[in-house]
This record gives sequence, C-alpha cells and structure tokens, in this order.
Amino acid sequence: MKLPGMWLQHQVTVEPYGGPSGSRGPKFEAPVAVRCFLEEKNRMVRAKDGNEVVSSATFYCRLDAVDAVPESRVTLPDGRVTTVLVQARHEGGKLPLPDHLEVSLQ
Repeated sequence: MKLPGMWLQHQVTVEPYGGPSGSRGPKFEAPVAVRCFLEEKNRMVRAKDGNEVVSSATFYCRLDAVDAVPESRVTLPDGRVTTVLVQARHEGGKLPLPDHLEVSLQ
C-alpha cells in the first residue's frame, strides 16, 4: 500500500549524494523534486556512524520517490538547505500500513 497522496502536502528538493569530496567539494546527482509530508521538530536519531545526533526535520515520502542516502543535500520549502542524516524504509508487508521512506535531516 502506498502512502496516500493527500498526506503529501509539501515538496522538498533532494540532491542525492554522489561520492566523496573532491577538490570542489562533495559530488551530488541531479536534483529531484519530492512530494512528501514534512515534520519540523527536533529529535534524537542514530546517524550512519552509530552516534546519536539531533535531527531538526524529518520528511516522509513514497518508497519510489528518491534514494536519499546519508549526506544527500535537501532544500526545504522555506529555502533552508540541510543534509540527510539517515533514511529508513518502512514496508507494511501484508498489514494495511502504507509503505514509505522516513528521512531524518540535520
């Protein structure tokens, strides 16, 4: 089951992380506009390195919307640019729960 369209009230732009920093900084792939539900609230999350960090926002989108790997760059609706800390896939399986991607932002 997909995340219902009526929940996707916001739009963010994600530039997926494309590799380590070079002489001109990190590499990013082409920007992708993602319809989502954006929640701006501070909460603790465990980053990819295992450390606990504070996330300032989280967005929820359909699984096929984007692969927002850690270190991807995200532009929020208000123009603030932030970075992906961690993403989590949620699949309902045979339960009547919507499949979705949860992306925690710095």
